[in-house]
Amino acid sequence: MIFEPIPPALALLLGGALIGILRGHARSAMVLLAPLLTLWLVWLVPDGVALDIQFLDYRIEPLEGSPVRRLFATAFALMAFVGGLFAYRQAKWHELAAAHIYAAGAIGVCFAGDLITLFIFWELMALFSTVVVWCGGSPGARAAGIRYAIMHLLGGVILKVGIEGVAVHTGSIDVQAMLAGNFDAAMILTGILINAAAPPVSAWLSDSYPESSPTGSVFLSAFTTKTAVLALILLFPGEPLLIGIGLFMVMYGIIYALLENNIRRILAFSIVNQVGFMVCAVGIGTEMAINGAAAHAFAHIIYKALLFMSAGVVVHRTGLNRCSDVGGLFRTMPLTAICGIVGALAISGFPLTSGFTTKTLISQAAANEAMVFVYFTLAAASAGVFLHAGIKFPWFVFFQRDSGLRPKDAPWNMAAAMLMFAFLCVLLGVAPELLYRFLPYPVDYDAYAPDKVLFYLQLLLFSGLAFFLLLPLMRRTRTISLDADWLWRVLLFEAARRAYGVLGWMGARAAKALMRISNRLRRLAARHMSTSSDGQRSGVFARTWPIGTTAIWIAILLTSYVFVYYL
Repeated sequence: MIFEPIPPALALLLGGALIGILRGHARSAMVLLAPLLTLWLVWLVPDGVALDIQFLDYRIEPLEGSPVRRLFATAFALMAFVGGLFAYRQAKWHELAAAHIYAAGAIGVCFAGDLITLFIFWELMALFSTVVVWCGGSPGARAAGIRYAIMHLLGGVILKVGIEGVAVHTGSIDVQAMLAGNFDAAMILTGILINAAAPPVSAWLSDSYPESSPTGSVFLSAFTTKTAVLALILLFPGEPLLIGIGLFMVMYGIIYALLENNIRRILAFSIVNQVGFMVCAVGIGTEMAINGAAAHAFAHIIYKALLFMSAGVVVHRTGLNRCSDVGGLFRTMPLTAICGIVGALAISGFPLTSGFTTKTLISQAAANEAMVFVYFTLAAASAGVFLHAGIKFPWFVFFQRDSGLRPKDAPWNMAAAMLMFAFLCVLLGVAPELLYRFLPYPVDYDAYAPDKVLFYLQLLLFSGLAFFLLLPLMRRTRTISLDADWLWRVLLFEAARRAYGVLGWMGARAAKALMRISNRLRRLAARHMSTSSDGQRSGVFARTWPIGTTAIWIAILLTSYVFVYYL
């Protein structure tokens, strides 16, 4: 190459800074051009270490290319562009700036060749994603942002402990495969799983994403959890523990999404569910499984953003967040409804959509390794996804009983963004080889084998039949689903409040007891050391003692001390 490659994250970092400086059409142009420039730079990064810096005794590698790194970086840059198009006319400038720097952190993680660089961009994401949450502007958004920041800073500290341990014990900070067989690797894995929203520390996602603005939640849906998936692919491929964690995430997300009434919280729980597929695939660790995790992450970024765009338009136009408050919106929002349905079919893995061509890669990888329980659990989970995201979300928002609302359809920029991602959902479903060719390993897989298509059609259609047969039970009310965060947000807080009250009561009692003892000592001292009113000394210690008596007492005390000392 004639020129040294430029870290693509720098383009988005600079773009985010300029968004805050520029005004008017120049700012709008920067919102769209910075991601496109970043995308161009992503594909200029060659395989291997393209940039290294000596720092103390370590070799810092801020730019290392590989097929899986470029695939994730491409998805992130594409998301920054389409998300910017969706948001630039409605979002505030500081939300757009924070979102671009947030995306820059994700792309920086993609190309980090060492753990120090990875950690720096990891924390950059945590900082500016918190700002995106705060841009929701409501008291709930501010409180959720604080809880979000606390959780991610805790995860960052845990990750940093693991990185320092690896650096000290191995002398290497390279990003390379490892197993969680020691304390250092376990700390790194724990820090990554917090960002992946693995239960029981996943409530930060469903707590904060729905509180952000309708545009902010689109950006939030794309970066944090998927960078965690990439980190797992790079650092922990084939880690058996991830299979169990992934399966738990899959079922956890389904159950809570089915119970939920908030439109965007349904989609937030489904992020946990879909990331569970990817985590499980990383745990399987074969070439097909890693391909499945990478491909499904790419497709998920697109269809999940599309679903959040559809929900965001509804919230933007109506100001309502609950399924029970809306319904019949397809009458005046047909484009939003159609795009939401496309996203819902894609997340459900319906044939001819991107979710089918990527999710079935993971199931096939499990079947190839004779993991029968894993295979059937993922198949059941696909039916569950169709229940909560494929049918529940579009049905209750757009087609249930008429709520009487007649909002306008999406503004032109939001509509254009949704149409782009809806087109990609269908394109990658109809022509999956367009994506397969960029996966980290060669792909020898036919997604549209007749038996496979028939199996998934039966699975999804019977799942849909079950939904409508049980429709009265599916209707949501104004309820709250308790999650694991109840333990520290309610139970721990209440325990701390009561403990503070008990300690305060004990302190008051102790103060009163000390006051009584002090008063008694004062009276005792006054009785033995005070003088009488006529000036004559009356207390035993206030009297004038004869020298002989004083000498006798000194002799007695000295004798007693010597006796005790030699006893």
